[in-house]
Amino acid sequence: MQKTLEDICLKHDNGSDLCFRGRLFSECSWFDDEHQVMTRQKLYVTDKNEQVYYIVRSHGQERSRHAYRLTVDGETCVIYNGRSEMSLQFDMLMLAVRGLCGLDAGATPTLGQVEEMLRVANG
Repeated sequence: MQKTLEDICLKHDNGSDLCFRGRLFSECSWFDDEHQVMTRQKLYVTDKNEQVYYIVRSHGQERSRHAYRLTVDGETCVIYNGRSEMSLQFDMLMLAVRGLCGLDAGATPTLGQVEEMLRVANG
């Protein structure tokens, strides 16, 4: 993956593009045969050690684009979509992730594990 930072501006369906200085860290895509939907996800790391998730779904001529910036500040996570911001406790975010992914309670990463992943992403 690239290591140099660049100015990035991601198109967002809410009308507020999410712009930042950063680099691409990871990306993946897959096609859902049943629903005929192509999904692309990209993870960026900003110059302020934040993460930006970009999700684009395409179904025929229809397309949806969503971008979210995640900032971890101690035990609090701040999620911003270019228009609005929400803060929640890290444990609540992990509970939501666990529920969305269908993981058992023991599969939830600790704050230390997430911080280590963020350090690796920013390395």
